[in-house]
Amino acid sequence: MKSSKLIAAAALVLLAAACGKNTRISGTLHEGADRQVVVKLLDVNRFQVLDSVKTDAKGSFQYSLDIAQGKPEFIYLFYKDRQIASLLLKKGDNVKVETDTLGVYTVEGSEESLKLQQVEKDYNAFIRQMQGILDREYNPDQALSRCYIDYYRNRLKYVVNNAHSLTVVPVLFQQVNPSLPVFGQNTDGLIMRNVADSLRMDYPESRYVKALEREAARRISLIELQNRVDSAQEVGYIDISLPSMDGKAVKLSESLGKVTMVYFWASTAEQKMFNLDALKPLYEDFHGKGFEIYAVSLDDDKAVWASAVRNQKLPWVNVCDTRGALSPYVGSYGIGSLPMVWFIVDGAVDTDAKVRNAQDIRSYLRRKL
Repeated sequence: MKSSKLIAAAALVLLAAACGKNTRISGTLHEGADRQVVVKLLDVNRFQVLDSVKTDAKGSFQYSLDIAQGKPEFIYLFYKDRQIASLLLKKGDNVKVETDTLGVYTVEGSEESLKLQQVEKDYNAFIRQMQGILDREYNPDQALSRCYIDYYRNRLKYVVNNAHSLTVVPVLFQQVNPSLPVFGQNTDGLIMRNVADSLRMDYPESRYVKALEREAARRISLIELQNRVDSAQEVGYIDISLPSMDGKAVKLSESLGKVTMVYFWASTAEQKMFNLDALKPLYEDFHGKGFEIYAVSLDDDKAVWASAVRNQKLPWVNVCDTRGALSPYVGSYGIGSLPMVWFIVDGAVDTDAKVRNAQDIRSYLRRKL
């Protein structure tokens, strides 16, 4: 008798736990019997794996999750490494997804997910169109520019017409390629701020709205920096004072060469390779002609930064701001991603310096030195 009661109690606990999940996904993976579907949440700029579920003999699966009131989440389904469905779910949604292993899917029960699906279709069509121009045009610049402008205007119209939908957030962060955002102008920060203001009315605690607010603030700070540079009489840059390897503060203003590269970085593997493969050869070639590097690490772990500087024997000025993303220089210099560089020439920021890689930096230094 006691055993029956315990079993019944356990069943009730499991049932209560299942019922406690307020948002449900019912899915079918075509030709996907006994496969693993991975559920991921978009945590602003990275995926967080929530769980994996196994399909049954018919390819069906069920998944439930908790979503807080007023805080919709971007949820993505993956099969192996392929994204097979994109969802924007709010508390209480009960959606049905049919997809295949290639990511051709339909969704029912969520208007925002349908909008997100269309957003991704439009974006993928744009990228295919751009690639098609590159493949078939002998001189593609004009056609690429026209295609980009048409898409930008179309997306701007979407943003304006859907200012209270969270689907505008991924639109505002779309990229033509890793170095060319669709909304890449600093003045787009004003659009982002207006949209964030609208979204905040409905989703004041959303992580995605807060991320949009941060990006808007960064873009607007760049505009303000440009205005300060344009109007500066004696000093055309924001001075920096941070501790070096020995703990003593080193000022940017006391470290200037004829051309100084202010280099914001962090000791990730990729950026450490850039130090060795790109910056050290450049420094060796141009330092004798007046080139200096003032490298600002935004590592929050000083020991990790110091180890990278010592192991790589970086010969330029190295300082560290362990406040990381909270550093006031992030806003002053409009740092949105790392690495990022500014050039100071004859005591003023060169706002016309357009460099994206080591070859661009070398060409720039040849012109300036």
